[in-house]
Amino acid sequence: MSEFISGIIVNYSQFFNMNAFLSVVYNPVNWAVIGSLIVLEGLLSADNALVLAIMVRHLPKKQQKKALFYGILGAYLFRFVAIGLGTYLIKIWWIKAAGALYLLWMALQFFLKKKEEEEEEITTVPAGFWRTVLTVEMMDIAFSIDSVLAAFGVSDQVWVLYLGGIFGVMMMRGVAQVFLTLIEHYPELETTAYVLIGIIGAKMMASVFDIHVTDVVFFSTLVLIFLSTFVIHHLRKREA
Repeated sequence: MSEFISGIIVNYSQFFNMNAFLSVVYNPVNWAVIGSLIVLEGLLSADNALVLAIMVRHLPKKQQKKALFYGILGAYLFRFVAIGLGTYLIKIWWIKAAGALYLLWMALQFFLKKKEEEEEEITTVPAGFWRTVLTVEMMDIAFSIDSVLAAFGVSDQVWVLYLGGIFGVMMMRGVAQVFLTLIEHYPELETTAYVLIGIIGAKMMASVFDIHVTDVVFFSTLVLIFLSTFVIHHLRKREA
């Protein structure tokens, strides 16, 4: 028990270690990882921002912005807690294996269902300001679980994961419409997101058996798959 607590304390201490932060900031490779986390978050969560916007629409304009702002604070706090605990727990082989299986199941489930487009109209029951804020917080946490778990498969550095999460949430709220438009023009991107999750899950599972893929090979594969999406789209369009 004392080993567990000391491990968690060491992990959280990195949040307050300027050297750890600067070593991440000044390393170009880390920014490539952070960029991949931001893109993955955007692809997975673009529509979530619109769901949250609908949830607060019954509030006055000023309170809508406040509710969404408090929701962002809650998302950052959740990431602080999840990353501090997760980067320690994910080192335990059976937890890592469980996380890898969950990511692989996410990808498999997408392809089995073929993502039936259920355009269910979202209705909100008028509620008070703080009750709405609490609902937004809960939705933010629910939306964050998949992206945070996927992030653990990409990196184990606390500041890399946290910066990727911070910028990812900011982008989800700020430029969600851009990603929605991008997915609308290139619908294959949705499939690409789950292919990437499957690859991340496979990488995480491989590490359980002490099989490690180099960062160069891993990120080259992610970039190649992402860019190939646009090539496939234009080839299909030409054939049509």
